[in-house]
Order: sequence, then C-alpha cells, then structure tokens
Amino acid sequence: MDFLRPASWEEALAAKAEHPTAVPIAGGTDVMVEINFDHRRPEYLLDLNRIGELTEWEVGGDSVRLGASVPYTAIMENLRAELPGLALASHTVASPQIRNRGGVGGNLGTASPAGDAHPALLAAGAEVEAESVRGSRMIPIDEFYTGVKRNALAPDELIRAVHIKKADGPQQYSKVGTRNAMVIAVCAFGLALHPATRTVRTGIGSAAPTPVRARAAEDFLNAALEEGGFWESGNIITPSVAKQFAELASGACNPIDDVRGTAKYRRHAVGIMARRTLGWTWEQYRGTARTLEGAA
Repeated sequence: MDFLRPASWEEALAAKAEHPTAVPIAGGTDVMVEINFDHRRPEYLLDLNRIGELTEWEVGGDSVRLGASVPYTAIMENLRAELPGLALASHTVASPQIRNRGGVGGNLGTASPAGDAHPALLAAGAEVEAESVRGSRMIPIDEFYTGVKRNALAPDELIRAVHIKKADGPQQYSKVGTRNAMVIAVCAFGLALHPATRTVRTGIGSAAPTPVRARAAEDFLNAALEEGGFWESGNIITPSVAKQFAELASGACNPIDDVRGTAKYRRHAVGIMARRTLGWTWEQYRGTARTLEGAA
C-alpha cells in the first residue's frame, strides 16, 4: 500500500487524477477500521491532512460552506445556530476523540446508509462540492447517494466542501442505538421545518440501502399544514396528522435484518422518531411565532 501525501489541494487533485483508485483519508474513522479488519486493502491512500482549507468553514448570507474535513466538534461548538440539525447529529457521533477527527466529507465519501450526518444533510437540503483536475461541480444531496456505500463522485473527484442552507426554522435529529455512545445507528431520522418556503424536509438513515427522504410523508405534511392554516396560526398539529406523517415516514423505509436490529423494529422506530421530531420542531416553531407576535 502506497501513501500519497499532497501539500496542497492542487497536488491532491493531480494525485487523484493519476491514481483514481486512491482512497482519500483525513479523519480516517471509517477507512482505518476497514483496513485494520482487512475488509479493504487499497493500493493507494491519499492523505489530505496537510490541506488546511479543508478544515475551514464560511458562513454566508443563505448558506454555510463547510470544508470536507471540518471536525464534528467544530460544528457542535461553532455552527449550532446555523446548522442545528447537523450539530445535533454531530453530538451522536461515536466518542469525543472521533468527533475531534471525523468530518462530514468522510461520512459522504463512505456513503454508508448508517452515517450519522446523512439524515441532517438531507433534511437541510445540502449540496456537495466535488472537484477534479477537469473542474468543479455541485451535486445536490438528493442525487449523491447511488447505492450501498456508493456515491455520485467520479473516480478522479474529491469532496472539497459541503454547502448547507442555513436554518430558517427548527430542526431536529434522533438516533436509535444499542447503547448511548460509540454505536452505529440502528436507524436515525432528521427533520427540518422551512417556514420561508412553507415546506418540511426529512432524512432517514440506516433503514434503507441508502440514506433517503420520506417524500410521501413530506408531501402529506406540507399539504396538511398549508390546508389547515398551521403556518399562520401556529396551532398544535392534530394527533391524526402526526400519526399519518409517522406512518408514511415508516413506509419510506426499506430495511434489513442484521445484528443491530430487525427490519420490523427499524420501521417501527422510524415512525416513532418521525412523530416525536415533528412534535419537537413544531413546538419550537410555535414558540418562535408567539415571541414574534409579542414583539409586534
């Protein structure tokens, strides 16, 4: 196994172009596990740790540009207001040591359906900035996951950054695991309210071959909130609406039985998480609406 260690982003792109099978490594929290257990033996490892720009982020007017190697700890400490769903997901990642090393770019590159960041990225509406010596492009998060541990990157492309819309409403994230820390998700659910567009987005992890959105559940809830005048009134969502949303979210799953949980349990748990996160986010929204009314 050869170890490639570029000193700049341009050198990294050139190395990836010359060695398309090279596996990028930054935090290494996924790659090193696979290598240590002999599940993977790449011909080349492409070390990105000398490229400082990958650990930087920029808060713009509408979105955050998150370098591929920004560690989860930095997201938790610095971007909680702008990216609340991703910050909550970051809290659930493994241990403090791994949160200090791992980043969203690695989660995306691995593209595991159990990756903790994926539901939050789907719910927020992210775009992946991919680049090669041929140029750069933006990949919508909905088009990024192409199969089990497969993504839309070309062989010569690297993830440079992730662009995530700043929260314009409450966001939540929930994860089921066999213990409280250092655990791969049995299933996970992310939800984001977008009052500016009067829409809701979701993300489901570890309950299908890829991370997915519960689109039927979103469509139902979007229609129910609009037709019922909930966005304007801030009224409590009726139990029947919450129940139907949960059932549709559960129906979006296509899980398997494995050592962490059964398919039946995963579907059930996703429904529970959908109902609970909807309750939590809507209560936050109602609280904000009441505060704005009081100020007026």
